[in-house]
Amino acid sequence: MPQPTLPAATAAVTLADHERQRCEVWTRVMGYHRPVSSFNTGKQGEFRERVCFEEQRAARVQPAG
Repeated sequence: MPQPTLPAATAAVTLADHERQRCEVWTRVMGYHRPVSSFNTGKQGEFRERVCFEEQRAARVQPAG
């Protein structure tokens, strides 16, 4: 099934600076969610340095015998 695409008119939409609003980013910390803006300077720096990764699936090992 093909993915729908955006019409050309929608792709060309731009906003003036006064129309924009700040996006609040939240992250999970120690089992609960917090906005990154509430972090101290050091924690905000650590958040920016995070890298995404994909862990490989665990393989089932067959016992010898």
